[in-house]
Formats: sequence, C-alpha cells, structure tokens
Amino acid sequence: MAEVKRYSESFKLQVVEAIEAGKFQSLSEAKTYYGITGGETLTKWLKKYGKNHLLPKMVRIETVDDQNQIEHLKKRIKLLEKALTETRLDQILAESYFEVVCEEFGITDFDAMKKKLDSKRLKKG
Repeated sequence: MAEVKRYSESFKLQVVEAIEAGKFQSLSEAKTYYGITGGETLTKWLKKYGKNHLLPKMVRIETVDDQNQIEHLKKRIKLLEKALTETRLDQILAESYFEVVCEEFGITDFDAMKKKLDSKRLKKG
C-alpha cells in the first residue's frame, strides 16, 4: 500500500510562497525540490490559499475557420442525432405494424416469420 504523506500548514505555506516568489520554473520543479509525490497536491494548495493566478493556464488559439468548422460540425451532429432518432422511431413503428399483421394472420412466432421473410428477400436481391 502506498505511503500517505501529511504536510503541516507551515510547510504548505512555505512551498506556496516559494512558488509565488518565482523560485521555480514549474510546479513540477517545486514538487521535486520539496519531495512532494501527489499529482495534484500543489494545485490543491494553490487553490486553498487563493493563489489561482499561479496555476498553469491553457490557452487555445483558434482561427475563424476553426471556429466556423466547429460550429458546422456541432450543427451536423445535431442533425445526425435527429435523423437517428427518427430512423429508430420508424423502425419501432415498422416492427409494431409487422406484429399487428402477424397477429391478424394468426402468426405467433414473429422471429421465425422475420427469418423467413429475410431469406426470401435475400434470394430476390
């Protein structure tokens, strides 16, 4: 079982102050220097002490074409989801009609009838 380390408040503050003072190029460097093993430990401490400005930032740069393409793809996904839903509803409706027709003709084994019809359709195709 992995060893769990507990750090004192004074140690946490010391590390956060060193990071804020610019002593380290990265949080990774500070972790190594102080022997901190937890993956998110420093991030949690910085948030706890209100030093969010010291957290690494991710900047995403997109061109107008990228943004337009993303919007176009989002719209396309919505259209495809709607088409899929409509297709599934059509399928459910067709299966219901099939069952009603089978019942009208006294057919109780729907699956056997489907197989029989599928094999006839394949022979024609």
